[in-house]
Amino acid sequence: MWLSASAGSNPVTRIHEVNEGSKRFSVLFTRTFEANNDKKMKSYLFSEKLVDGLIKSRPNRFIMAVEIDGTIHRCHCPSTGRIGTIKFDDVPCLLSRSRDAARKTAFTVEAISVDRQETIKKVWIGINQSKANQYIEFFLKSGQLTKMIPAVEEVGREVKLGRSRIDFLVNKKDYVEVKTPLKDFIPKGAPEVKGMPLTNFERIIKHFKDISSSIKDGSRAIFLMCYMYDAKPFMVPKPSTKEMQIVRAARIASKKGLESWQINLNINKNGVRLRSYFRLELFR
Repeated sequence: MWLSASAGSNPVTRIHEVNEGSKRFSVLFTRTFEANNDKKMKSYLFSEKLVDGLIKSRPNRFIMAVEIDGTIHRCHCPSTGRIGTIKFDDVPCLLSRSRDAARKTAFTVEAISVDRQETIKKVWIGINQSKANQYIEFFLKSGQLTKMIPAVEEVGREVKLGRSRIDFLVNKKDYVEVKTPLKDFIPKGAPEVKGMPLTNFERIIKHFKDISSSIKDGSRAIFLMCYMYDAKPFMVPKPSTKEMQIVRAARIASKKGLESWQINLNINKNGVRLRSYFRLELFR
């Protein structure tokens, strides 16, 4: 069962719970903040409108063969890992055009859809993970994430912390680490590739130890799951014996005060807008 606060409703607490054998994992998320509840609503606008295309194949992890206006182009794939269980065969997409004459590929695939090609109003899923931090920085600086960080005066990028580099240092005291998972994306009704194992949880929580050590009086550390589509609340996968050591480390970090949040964004031809964001309690 999955529930969330709908737009315009009073904020309430919801619980998403799954039983896996003798283990029970729960996600508690409070106050789903719809975008229209925050002030100064603005969208992140692309410098140029995105172009429609149809992905015919993905010959390697860097390239997608995309049909644009009847011509097949070799286009840059910005997510070099696996993208869920999707088989790229006639998959609708949105592309940005590069004006750099030195580039080998003139287009970058920014988003895909699991809707049929003939669907007029497609639901888009952003796949350009390298751009996620640009979007988050925009929504931080434009004051649209005030329930997560009330007043943003200064935003630093790629800040060294221990053995890691953390994505953001806000107001010189609050650390924010962003993760944009795509490997375990299995959309409803999407064509699937059988037999692919899901990614382990280690990639997602590798910075937990360093970022939690930064928590001092008056400072905060936030682990932000960023989805460029309307995603359900993130849930911790059932860990293997090997992964239990990682999960224990994450629980220790959470007890020290590490906060987990999720943000859902909407992407279209013109830009990116904030859909909702909410706090998660992943390790209780």
